[in-house]
Amino acid sequence: MNSRLILVGGFLGAGKTTLLAEAARVLASRGQRVGLITNDQAPELVDTALLSQDGTHVEEVSGSCFCCNFPGLLGAMAKLRAEARADVLIAEPVGSCTDLSATIVQPLRELHNGEIDVAPLSVLTDPARLEDILNGGNGGLHPSAAYVFCKQMEEADILVINKSDLLAAEGLELLRVRVAKELPLATVVCVSAKTGAGVQVWLDEVMSRTDAGQRLAEVDYDTYAEGEAVLGWLNATFDLTGKDVHWLTFAGELLNALSDRFDSAHASVGHVKLIIEANSASIVGNITGGRETANVRGVDVVSSSAKLTLNARVEMSPEAVEQVVGETLAATVGDNIRTETVAWRCLSPGRPMPTYRYNRLIALT
Repeated sequence: MNSRLILVGGFLGAGKTTLLAEAARVLASRGQRVGLITNDQAPELVDTALLSQDGTHVEEVSGSCFCCNFPGLLGAMAKLRAEARADVLIAEPVGSCTDLSATIVQPLRELHNGEIDVAPLSVLTDPARLEDILNGGNGGLHPSAAYVFCKQMEEADILVINKSDLLAAEGLELLRVRVAKELPLATVVCVSAKTGAGVQVWLDEVMSRTDAGQRLAEVDYDTYAEGEAVLGWLNATFDLTGKDVHWLTFAGELLNALSDRFDSAHASVGHVKLIIEANSASIVGNITGGRETANVRGVDVVSSSAKLTLNARVEMSPEAVEQVVGETLAATVGDNIRTETVAWRCLSPGRPMPTYRYNRLIALT
């Protein structure tokens, strides 16, 4: 049985996880069996917990990116094909990862043609960051991180402008036309993963086309490595206990306090994500920039215990991210909530060392 693989790249904060969830819902409504694959430099991923909630089969490849752990990606795909009988696999690479055409798409086309049909490489972008970079800025990023963002776009078969609900129709169309001129070889589509607008159009493209990995980006791995290393990465999980805690209020206070700390340090946020699980319900929150991007959604669960998973990707040293998150969490829980650390991993990604890196395009026969 052949399975179709949809790779959804794009920089941190672009909304990839929300798109994966909506795409899985739409495909399931079409009768497809869907498996999702998340990816990160460390375990304890908010994305995995969130995507698993509606019963979708999810596998996590952690410890390194797909390109540096190609066997891990193959293993995740094989498990979903065997256990979930998935005929569509949607994989979300690490948000700071690029060179996907050379390191993932081409090897799959040559070595695994006949079992995996690779869809055109989709790269998701945040419109505000995209527009600033098109205007000559860095999108609020370190120059080397902005370089990674640009290389992601350069290799895209389909460039997806997400968060279309945040733009007026005229402004969105102007941005689409501008991107199409900048990237004439890519198909440009606009979606809102949040509302579902445009998602079916994008799915029709990736489910029907065979022109995957039609270009290879020229990537300076020194700059690429620096673009990843400027970020401090923190993945942490906590058991929280208190008396009749309003967890929605707590999540909002924690995210707002983290935003204030990062803003006051002038530290660019790739993303901060959290999920609080209590009484079989979940509260989800994220930050994708400054304080104005902090967002919490869910029901106001009131209970005496909860599980908190938090991921942060911020342009600070790992030690600084650790300090900010630790101090902010301690201040937010105060004397009313007891915190037990289940997992705590803080790091800066090492230099990318791909399992494969092709210098040619693989044509299917």
